[in-house]
Formats: sequence, structure tokens, C-alpha cells
Amino acid sequence: MNLLIEPLIYVIDKCYITTGNFGIAIILFTLLTRVILFPISLISQKNSLVLFKLQPQLADLKARHSGEPGEMFREQNKLYKKEKYSTLKALLPLFIQIPIIIGVVRAVYTVVEDSSYDFYFLGLDLARVPTLTSSLVVFPILAALSSFLLCLVQNSLNPLTKAQGFLTKWGVAIFLTGFSGYFAFVCQASVGLYWVCGNVFSILVTVLCTMIYNPKKLGYNASDFVKPVLSKGDKTEKRDRKKLEKEREKKDMERFYAAKKQLVFFSEASGFWKYFEHFINYILDNSDITVHYLTADYNDRVFEFNKPRFEPYFCTSNGLISAFMKMDSDIVAMTMPDLETYHYKRSLVRKDIEYVYIDHGFGSFNMIYRKGALNNFDTIFCYGKNHNDEIKAMERIYNLHAKKLVNVGFGLLDMLIEQYQALEKQKNDKPQILIAPSWQKDNILEICLDELLGALLNESYKVILRPHPEFVKRFPWRMKAIFDKYGDREGDNFEIQTDFSSNSTIYCSDLIITDWSAIALEFSFTTRKPSLYINTPMKIMNPEWDRIDVTPIDIWIRDKIGVSADVDKLANISELCLDLIEKSDDYYEKITDVFNECIYHPGQSAQIGGEYLINSIKEKRK
Repeated sequence: MNLLIEPLIYVIDKCYITTGNFGIAIILFTLLTRVILFPISLISQKNSLVLFKLQPQLADLKARHSGEPGEMFREQNKLYKKEKYSTLKALLPLFIQIPIIIGVVRAVYTVVEDSSYDFYFLGLDLARVPTLTSSLVVFPILAALSSFLLCLVQNSLNPLTKAQGFLTKWGVAIFLTGFSGYFAFVCQASVGLYWVCGNVFSILVTVLCTMIYNPKKLGYNASDFVKPVLSKGDKTEKRDRKKLEKEREKKDMERFYAAKKQLVFFSEASGFWKYFEHFINYILDNSDITVHYLTADYNDRVFEFNKPRFEPYFCTSNGLISAFMKMDSDIVAMTMPDLETYHYKRSLVRKDIEYVYIDHGFGSFNMIYRKGALNNFDTIFCYGKNHNDEIKAMERIYNLHAKKLVNVGFGLLDMLIEQYQALEKQKNDKPQILIAPSWQKDNILEICLDELLGALLNESYKVILRPHPEFVKRFPWRMKAIFDKYGDREGDNFEIQTDFSSNSTIYCSDLIITDWSAIALEFSFTTRKPSLYINTPMKIMNPEWDRIDVTPIDIWIRDKIGVSADVDKLANISELCLDLIEKSDDYYEKITDVFNECIYHPGQSAQIGGEYLINSIKEKRK
């Protein structure tokens, strides 16, 4: 600190000798510091524009990696590096200003002890503390007003500040205004003068930086980035829902911890019930085992499932961290990968729990999940040969412990086929096309929806747009933009569907259009009708996916059960759709052959999986 104070005293002294007045010397000294620091302020302004430009992508990352702070941090750092945004540059002015302010206070107090100075300025004694003389209260008032004016200017000119919410902007302004007044009040009057001048010169610096790096001239407008804002009604509803969730969680988790458990199913949301339902029904009908069902969804439809020996429980995401660590059960079955990788861990209470992974799709384990996503499971339910081959290959290449691989088949597909075959088939008046993309980055909704709908919204087809439920949940502002743009087109020939409780659109459509979603397999294997794939960027979560010698089913099956089209070649998509629909009968046998090649034990998944869980519990009882 002494190394900083001595040069500051020297500069203040030179300013005093030059001007012959201590007040003017403080003003000159403040001006010099702002001139010297101006290049840093300019760098910070340019850096802030980069951050503002990244706001939509950062919002996307936050939504896409909700509940995965580690992954969010890694992806954010990649984005910063790619776009050359520096957090150090953003904080550099603050890092420099804080020691200077402390140094100035210490330097002024040191200078005041020197009787050779004349401390009077405009009739005020700058050597005295403001509280000693009522007239000197003018500096705290001016400090507060100048600080508020600085906040007004920043709120008006800085794009990042303009994009902030009302409470954030004005909350900061009020705090800084009060702090500035208080700081000037408790310090020497000369420090108060420095603070006032610092705010005034900072306003000029802000204006100059904006003139040099003008956000509007560079194409940065606060209106371009609109954060999703909840209405008062939405906020009230959210607050009331949280209260109800806490109350139910308390009651349910007291029951959960008190229960003697042998089998627990964990579900992330209501939509995952369909992957467990057939196993649970078989177990309840063919054993005396009580099934405990833990869900993170307050409105999970499982609470409407009434059957003896079935116990559902609700737990919030935060509560689940503790629930997993204190888990006490023979078996835990779940569709959520990455056990142990993030905040959901294997039990600390029991080390002999068998964790069973039940996938929610038919896609590649190796490509669409992170590296090691299934390493900490004991048992994997495999739907087809691709699952079995990939697990064995990963164990071989990475020298992993061998897991139990239970070839159960795909229960959801069994259910879809059974329901579809029971339907009375009716030919649509117009061919019905279902657009059902994934929710991964750069999906159909994000990069080519306009081209698709522009070509298909005509009198020739009935089009149903069915976004992925995770997309609807995580990106409400994007869904709002879709409804704003296409909502008025809804009618007899177009529908946007966000109710996922029914599979009727799968059963009744003549063609499905997707990107990398496994829904195409469900559609084609259920109806034996072709799928049309759009070649958006591949869904790759594991950068080492090509280390194993098993080609992911997501890649090779695209041209087995339909055709694929590049994003930049959608001009003739309408004709391509019509051609596929007309060739549906030709695809029937082809898709049936692929189905028989891919799926284990069609129609028997519930029995095979259910029997495995029952027998495993019997063995543990022994």
C-alpha cells in the first residue's frame, strides 16, 4: 500500500504546486486518473459488447444444461474462448479502481497532516470531516446525485445494463447512490470532492466509449435480446406452486425414508412413466413386492395410478440430492444417465444397491450420452443388439467392470404396437405429416423450421408440429416466438401440439419428419411407415464416440427406414414427402426386416424385465 500511496501523494503535491489550490488540485488529479485509465475503460466497453452479443447463446446454454452446473461452466468457457470474451477485461477497471480509491483516501489523510497546504476551496475547508461543519454536507449530497446520474447514463447507453430487468437496474442505482453519499459523508471533505469529480468524469468516459464503440452502429440493440419475463400472475402461480411442492415433499419424503424398500423407480418427469409402466404392472401382478416410485414432477400422472403395493412420492430437485445419498433399497431403476457424475450419487447408506439403467430411447449409448454416462450402473436393460454391442465395446476399450446386460426388448414399443394394431385404420382425407424434432442444439425448430413450414403449409397436407417436451420446458421464449409467428395459421391444415399425453399423432400420421430424435424409430417400427430425416448437425455428446468399432444405430438406420435430406436442400421437401407417402406400402416389408434385426423379444419386454427384477430381489432376500 505504501508503494501506491507515495506516488499518489507525489502526484497530488505536483497538482497543488501547479494550481496553487488544493480543491482544484483534487479535480486535476481525478481527471488525470481517468485519462490514464481511459484505454482500460475502452477495452472494457468493447469486451462488454462481446458479452451482450453472447446473451442469447448463454441463455440457451443455461436452459440446455439445467441441473448440470459443471457442463454449463465448461460450455460457457468454450463459448467465451471462441468469441474472445475475457472476464479479466470485464473486471480490470474494478481491480484497478479499488486500490486507487483506498490509496487516495490514505494519501489525502496523509497530505492533510501537512500544514504547508491551503485546504480552502470555494470557502469550504477540505481538511475537515463533513459532519463537523454543516456546509460541508454538500459533498455527500453531490456524491449521491452524481452517482445516480452516472447510473442513469449507464442504464441508457450500456447495452448489457439496458437488457437487465427493472429491479436489477434500479436496485443497483439506489444502492450505489446511497453508498456514494455515505462514503463521502464519513471521509474527509477532499475525498468527497474526489468522489464527486470521479463520478462526473466517469460519465464523460462512458459517453466517449459509447461514441467510439457505439452499440447501435455495431448492430447491438437491447431489444434484440429479450429475456423471458414472468407476468405478475405467473410469478404468483410459481410462488404458490413452490409452497405446495414443499408441503408435499415434506410429507412424502417422511414416508419414503420410513418405508422398508426393496425396489425403487426414479423418474425425472411425468413423461418417463411410459418407460416403467409395463415393468411395474408385471411386478405388481406377479409378485408380492411393493413398488416405490420417486418422482421429481409435482404433477406427475403417476399419482393417478392406483394399485395395491404401489407407493408414489414427490421430491424436489434439491431434495433428491439428499434422497440419493440416503437411498436404502435393494434395487433402484432409473432412466437418468450420469449417475455419480454430477449431483446425484450412489447411496452412502448402502453399498450393495443394484442400480439398473432403463433407457428412454433406442439410440446409441455411446454417441448421444457423455463419455462414461453409464459406468456407475450395475445392470443395463438392453432394447436391441446395438445397446449390447456398445456396452461390451466400451467395457473392452476402457477396461471397465462388466455390467449385467439384460436383453429385455423395448417395452414402450411393445405398447405402441399393441395400441396401434387395436385401432381401426382410417385413411386421412389429406396426408398427415408429423414434424417432431429433438431438443438438441441446432434442431429443426432452431435452424430450418421456416423453410419446412413454408413448403408444407399448403392445401396438400395436414401438418402437426410437435416440439420435444424438453424443448417446451427449457425454451419457453422460443416456443412463444413460434406461436407468435405461426399461431394464427392453426386450423384444419396445421396444428402446434404441446400436449404429450396421447400418441394419436404417431398412430394417425402418414409420415414423420425429424432430425436425430428416436421418435422416428417409434413411428416407423409401430406403423411400418417411412420416416424423413433432416440432416441437422449430429447429436454428439461424447467426443470419443468413434473410438469403438460399433456404428451408432442413429446413423446407419436413417436410410433403412426412410430417407434423409440436407438442411440446405429443402426446396423440394414437399415433393419428397409426397413420394415417401406414396411408397409407404413398399417400405412395409423393408421396415419389418429392420425391426426384426434390431429389437430383442418383441412383445415380451414387460415379462422379461419384470421377471429379472423379481428374481434379483428374491436372490437378495436369500
